[in-house]
Amino acid sequence: MSESGTGGSSRGRTPRQGRTGGGGQYGGSGNSRSGSQRDAQGRERNRGPKRNFTENAPSQRTRRADPARLVAFEVLRAVAAEDAYANLVLPARIRHHGLDKRDAGFATELSYGALRGQGTYDAVLARCVDRPLDQLDPAILDALRIGAHQLLAMRVPAHAALDQTVGLARAVIGAGPSALINAVLRKVSAHTLDEWLEMLLSDEQDETRVASIRYAHPEWIVRALRQSLVAHGRPVTEINELLEADNAAPVVNLVALPGLGSLDEALEGGATAGELVEGSALSSGGDLGRLASVREGSTRVQDVGSQLVARAMAAVDLAPAPEAQSAGEGGEKWLDLCAGPGGKAALLGALARQQGATLLANEPAPHRAKLVRQALAAVPHEVWHVRTGDGRDVGTEMAGTFDRVLVDVPCSGLGALRRRPESRWRRTPKDLADLGPLQRELLKSALDAVRPGGVVAYVTCSPHPAETTAVVTDALRKRDDLELLDAGAALDKVSLSGHLEAGHDLTAQLWPHVHRTDAMFLALIHKKP
Repeated sequence: MSESGTGGSSRGRTPRQGRTGGGGQYGGSGNSRSGSQRDAQGRERNRGPKRNFTENAPSQRTRRADPARLVAFEVLRAVAAEDAYANLVLPARIRHHGLDKRDAGFATELSYGALRGQGTYDAVLARCVDRPLDQLDPAILDALRIGAHQLLAMRVPAHAALDQTVGLARAVIGAGPSALINAVLRKVSAHTLDEWLEMLLSDEQDETRVASIRYAHPEWIVRALRQSLVAHGRPVTEINELLEADNAAPVVNLVALPGLGSLDEALEGGATAGELVEGSALSSGGDLGRLASVREGSTRVQDVGSQLVARAMAAVDLAPAPEAQSAGEGGEKWLDLCAGPGGKAALLGALARQQGATLLANEPAPHRAKLVRQALAAVPHEVWHVRTGDGRDVGTEMAGTFDRVLVDVPCSGLGALRRRPESRWRRTPKDLADLGPLQRELLKSALDAVRPGGVVAYVTCSPHPAETTAVVTDALRKRDDLELLDAGAALDKVSLSGHLEAGHDLTAQLWPHVHRTDAMFLALIHKKP
């Protein structure tokens, strides 16, 4: 979990004279004696250094919701109650409450940190509450998670974290629940995160369970990522590094559309040039909408992993189609089969323009097709067209039409857990089974749509072998006109380092803990002439 955080007058106010106290009737260990704690074996232990908390009379305690904490609470509520995505809800709530840059940064860290660390915080809270957590009102549990993240993983003084979180609860949940939240968070504050982990894991022998609690990942994902490392040729001993990388707040990546955009404005504003791929930068943070190049769409937010796989497909050396040669035709035809919301399509469109090609971007959902059009708006319109329809039909309707096809299939998103912190708690193993048939059907359509001599780039934002190598192997097994190109070498060709070490058995896998990208998988499948 991220150790970063910010202070500010509304979050780090001068400590009042206070007292220390126990958890009262809400103590998870059954011990309600003030001033004492019990360890994992039930023995009393010292509480450690005293912490100052407000002892004001109820009428004098904070009753208002600090706007930054309110934003975080609203994000967690939307995620839990409405199945919303934090990265979509958060900017809207920040704008609604008019947060400045500092408060927006605090709200962002608090929202994402509480969501990432949910599994660990719930394990701690379970020791501090006298009932199963699923019997708590969901709003109370979200407030407790927000408080726990401040107390255990942010540089927020304990008195401020307690006072402001209880004030939030009073304002938006009620006085009664705020008393419970106050009592529980006092118990949480009695120990550091390391101390809590020591107590929680002291008798735990199962390595998967240990990693699940320590790094806040569901146990099935820990097992899945171990399997993924081995499947892609990396040692299983890297699992803790991978889980830790998932919990690091990701740096915002920018891309200047080749031949259309420029990073100059971003670099002048504090961004730094990317080290992995040409035309990329790492943002210094803040409101990127202030940049004219971002507003006009010629500079875009896009993970470097996505940039690399798109560029790798575009850079594969292909012989011209025989019919194009005989007809004297020049430009290639490219297809982005699963284009929504349009990030890779915009980059491919710019690359197609440079190479004299045209791009068809396909998206089945009308509202996402609209996003694709918006993403491509900075690219001259004669270069691209957007089709709204089922990608599984393209292979039949437009068989053998395209020179290059990118099929970035819907997947579990296990490779982007650091960017979508809530997804680790939403996904289940059943998702892998449910997505498998669709992934295979889309890849079949892509292989039917590509011409002999052309290439299909099969891409997922997941390292799981059920979504990566297994899908590709099945496709190759069913046909004799296909062969794998060296995807690792293709990535090296378009990277600035020239040596990513992402390849294994002709496919390639990027990793957060190795490449500081999303865990993008790439297979380049060549249809034999």
